[in-house]
Amino acid sequence: MTIAVVRTHRLSAPLHTPFVTALRRTTTVETLVVEVTDTDGRSGFGEAPQVWQVTGASVAGAESCVRDVLAPAVVGRDADDVLARCAEVAAAVAGNEAARAALDVALHDLAARRLGVPLVRLLGGTALRVPTDVTLAAGAGADLAVAARQRCDEGFDVLKLKVGTDPAGDLERVRAVRAAVGPQVRLRLDANQGWTPREAVRVIRGVEDAGLDVELVEQPVARWDLDGMAWVADRVDVPILADEAVFGVRDLVAVIRRRAADLVNVKLAKCGGLRPARTLLELAREHGMGTLVGSMMESQVGVGAAASLAAAYRTSAVSDLDAAWWLAWSPVRGGLRYEGATVVLPDAPGLGITAVTETKIQHRG
Repeated sequence: MTIAVVRTHRLSAPLHTPFVTALRRTTTVETLVVEVTDTDGRSGFGEAPQVWQVTGASVAGAESCVRDVLAPAVVGRDADDVLARCAEVAAAVAGNEAARAALDVALHDLAARRLGVPLVRLLGGTALRVPTDVTLAAGAGADLAVAARQRCDEGFDVLKLKVGTDPAGDLERVRAVRAAVGPQVRLRLDANQGWTPREAVRVIRGVEDAGLDVELVEQPVARWDLDGMAWVADRVDVPILADEAVFGVRDLVAVIRRRAADLVNVKLAKCGGLRPARTLLELAREHGMGTLVGSMMESQVGVGAAASLAAAYRTSAVSDLDAAWWLAWSPVRGGLRYEGATVVLPDAPGLGITAVTETKIQHRG
């Protein structure tokens, strides 16, 4: 059975709460969903989120890449030979990780649908329930404390606190959140490259000295500054998680060689899809690094694929799969749902997506 057509759908949906980090502030998800249809009429879906400040990907750019380069590479080809198709996608274009990830995931989704099994089973796993953390957007300490208590009341027990916007006040923000939630809740910090190495060491040592019990610190310094991140990792006890520093295998090898991080956050839209993500997880594990699977600001399509990967590969730390939880409403029908701190994957073929509602994206200057 061959691939008949590749379609793209531009989606935009509001968040129920602004998402604020050291890199950006957003109130919407703006994303491209790619649909791959075989000659039997079955469709698989993948997603390319627009994240200018992290991946540089845009909806328009991803759509152009899929339409002009990636789709011609797979249309008319065998839909069941998913690894060969994904290899062709990877070889067709440099960069454009989000676009490649969308088509890679859509091909995997289609293959799982053709077999009549959930995507997680195609990836070698069986679990349909995956724990997730939830993010606390950057803000004032008092506001973060209120949000933290709300998230705990909703069932979350791993909170990721966005820091890095104001290094001088970050210690007090952590202190406020820890006081609000008590000792049983796990706290993580994500600086999104917002600190210098010296600021990172000062804040993290302050957290350690205050006994605030932080599980890990994500991407404390600029993604290109591996020497700086290694300098930080060597001077603190809290484990360091690499995120923006690792897009592909070469990045992870560089992190491993410099001993710049203790864990790695693998995201499909950064590395180019499920095929390369599996390689990253296996490489990290072989070198004794911790792992988790993350998400960008994505819908149930992208998060469903990430959660399926996390379920199949059983990461060493609770994964970061809350992106679709932030949606005020979803342009996607079917797919995963949230039960407190658990992502529940559908017991349905592929990702369980039944339809997407295309929306007009308002481009802002």
